[in-house]
Order: sequence, then C-alpha cells, then structure tokens
Amino acid sequence: MAVRKPKVVVTRKLPEPVEARMSELFDTVLNLEDRPMGREALAAALAEADVLVPTITDRIDARALEAAGPNLRLIANFGAGVDNIDVPAANARGITVTNTPGVLTEDTADMTMALIMAVARRLVEGANAVQAGHFAGWTPTWMLGRRLRGAKLGIVGMGRIGQALARRAKAFGLEIHYHNRKPVGPRIEDELGATYWESLDQMLARMDFISVNCPHTPATYHLLSARRLKLIQPHAVIVNTARGEVIDETSMANLLANGELGGAGLDVYEHEPAINPKLLKLTNVVLLPHMGSATIEGRIDMGEKVIINIKTFLDGHRPPDRVIPSML
Repeated sequence: MAVRKPKVVVTRKLPEPVEARMSELFDTVLNLEDRPMGREALAAALAEADVLVPTITDRIDARALEAAGPNLRLIANFGAGVDNIDVPAANARGITVTNTPGVLTEDTADMTMALIMAVARRLVEGANAVQAGHFAGWTPTWMLGRRLRGAKLGIVGMGRIGQALARRAKAFGLEIHYHNRKPVGPRIEDELGATYWESLDQMLARMDFISVNCPHTPATYHLLSARRLKLIQPHAVIVNTARGEVIDETSMANLLANGELGGAGLDVYEHEPAINPKLLKLTNVVLLPHMGSATIEGRIDMGEKVIINIKTFLDGHRPPDRVIPSML
C-alpha cells in the first residue's frame, strides 16, 4: 500500500524549478493564477493542508488560524520576514513556523545601495527627462545631484543585510554609522569602519543618508516616528527596503512634500500595495514595487530552503529555520 504524501498547499506562484521539485516530493497544490488568496481561500488552504507555504501577501493571524485543520503542523513561509504570521498563535496550536533567512541578504543589499545612488544622483528623474524629450544637451547646472564619497550613512538595523549594505557603502567612500539593539562585534566594526550609536535620535540628526534595514515587529512599528523624522537634516535621504511599517509614511510624505527632507528611495510601503498619493507626485523620491529581493537566484534559493524545512520537519527533526517567538 502506497504511503500517502503530505499535502502541501502553496499560496502563490513560485519559480518553476521550485514548483517542480515540490510536486515530485509532496502532494502539492499550486496557485496557478498567482493571485493573493482571499480570506475564504486561505481558510480552505489551512483546513486541508499538512503544510502551508504562504508568502508576505498572506495575513495568517489568530483569526485565520481558527480555520486550521487537524493535520496542519507546519507553516513554511516563503520569505525571511514573518510579520505576516502570528507565530505565538500558531505555536499555541502546535504548528511550527519556518522562514527563509540569509539567502536574500546580498540581493536586498544590492537594491538598497542602488536606491541610495538613484536618489542621490537623480537617475530616475534624468531617465524620465530623456524619454520625455526634455534633454537639449549638457549644461553645467542641470540635474545636479549629491556626491556619495564622504557622506554619512546611518544604518538602522545592523543584521545580515545592514552589514552587507555597509560593505558596499564603504567601497563608495561613505562613512558608516549604525543603530542596533546592541553593538556588533569589534571585529565587524573594525572591518566596516562603523560607528555605533546607542541613541537613534542622535544618529538620525547627523546623517546624510539613512537606510532602514530592521524587521517589522511590535517594537519597530513607526520606529521612525513623526517626532524622529523631524530630527533628520532637511538635505538627508531616507531609503527603506525592509518593511513599510517601520516608518510613519504619512509624516515622511508631508516632510518630503514641504522640502523638509531631501529625498527618499522606497521599495516597501506602510499600507502595501497602496502608496501615499503624495509620494506618487514627488520628483525627489524613487518608488519601487517591492522588488528588493527579486532575483531569479534568490527566489530559487528561497524555495530550496522551504523544501529543506519541510523535508526536515516531516522526517521528525527540527527544521533549520524554525522561528522562535522569543527571537521576534
């Protein structure tokens, strides 16, 4: 008698090699249309799955988990962040949660550095001007941007991505400063030439560029609040490739519109996919569609991590990327 394969329900379309491998290993239900699941569809998936593979677009809160069937024992998130999942509520139901950390570090750091450069040198503005037919030849005063070398970069969150960004920024000649829950080790500080600021307020007030690289947790919600945003120098640029909820987006948009901030490069938004209408009208911002980790290699690496977590769990072992609530 054939052994029943575990039913794995995937909520969004994944890269073809990942879906093919999952279909070989498990009784896999794929989302062929790649549309976010509504609450009813997500409830049905929770009810039938042995393993659920969600993404950031799936809000799996305590209410959603009430639909979980008796066989659901693992939520293998396709993503590094788990702010879309109520991990304590899942654990209380005996459901393990895993994620995919580490594999997106370099891709996200690349995009963060690209946004710093794009805003500082007005790349999108310049490209748009050319396409609109507004380029009449070189002039000494048109499209003047900001030099990176010698500028101060303040990194909010010095984890894997923050450190990878610091390495890139150092190569461009920026001074590296950072705020974190605690300092990184002295070896890393020496390697990066990084200065630790215990006070986030004091760091923000002195930086030319500020990059948000911390996760969204209850403790970091509006970490860059209206009060803190007003501390930032009016020429400074904010870049966010982490989570939109870390910044008070309305206050930031108002400051940008009033000329009280120099610019912003944003890949994430507080009410994603909705974007503050004020931001859409500004020329001193670069807005991207949450594509910081969007490389073919990165997405396949994420899928491989999901598969390893599932196989390890089903084999009766602790998955390598289990999320512990106390670590959030």
